[in-house]
Amino acid sequence: MSSNPAIKISIVSPVYRAEKLLDLLISRLTKVLGEIGITYEIILVEDCSPDASWNAVARLCAQNSHVVGLRLSRNFGQHYAISAGLNISRGEWVIVMDCDLQDQPEEIPNLLNKALEGHDIVLARRSVRQDNLLKRATSRLFYRGLSYLTGSKLDPAVANFGIYHRKVVAAINAMPESIRYFPTMVRWVGFRSTSIDVVHAARPEGPSSYNWSKLFNLACDIALAYSDKPLKLAVKTGVIISATGFVFAGYTIVQALREKITVLGYSSLIVSVWVLAGLIILINGIVGLYVGKIFEGVKRRPSFIVSEILPSGH
Repeated sequence: MSSNPAIKISIVSPVYRAEKLLDLLISRLTKVLGEIGITYEIILVEDCSPDASWNAVARLCAQNSHVVGLRLSRNFGQHYAISAGLNISRGEWVIVMDCDLQDQPEEIPNLLNKALEGHDIVLARRSVRQDNLLKRATSRLFYRGLSYLTGSKLDPAVANFGIYHRKVVAAINAMPESIRYFPTMVRWVGFRSTSIDVVHAARPEGPSSYNWSKLFNLACDIALAYSDKPLKLAVKTGVIISATGFVFAGYTIVQALREKITVLGYSSLIVSVWVLAGLIILINGIVGLYVGKIFEGVKRRPSFIVSEILPSGH
């Protein structure tokens, strides 16, 4: 979709369990964007939240002509909601930010000014994160593991918050992947990129929607979609298991020749189990995961389904 010359900035924010935060979010965004003095739209993508977030979005759309509400047909996930928002955005510049106000609207002028220096992408780097110790630790562990599996260096201080030129958004929209992870897609498309330090705020209401299970599933999806390292790890693991098995096999044979093993068939059984069982199960499991992702991809289902758009003429 080409940009609308009348709209200079589009704000895309995925919404989940945020009914009590949206009024403050829109109030602060409206104040900041009004002070900049350029035309804008605020796209709130409601990811089928179990609370009354969509009612809040609908009310804000009726009250503020700059607000666009997009509701997905079911809970697809944060990065799919971002993709849905990018797909209908019309601004020359697009800002992606979370709705929980940890990404502060007051940082938008700094991002825009840096972008206008000649950058297509300006990422917001959270120099001091305001999450609790457990959240920071799990985040570092998540990004470290993800960096290893994908073979690319990921900064745990950088998430989705940033400003992106229309050509960057167009390139991301053109990517047909069924598994969407916005930071990796941004990194893959290239373009002139930089980052600036921003002030990260504490979450004013409720806990994060990400838990251990969601982080693990997200990491698996990303690793399988953007890297073949798990397959390489399977080969290395197979070599280690086989080597261990051969060493134990030699030990077992020596013990058998010394007549210290008297149970008939024990040697061959142990050797077979050690060398083959774990190796086969491990490699088949990893290959099966890749086959499963290929199966999902060849279905060519849409990455997300839009249930409703407000205002209806958008």
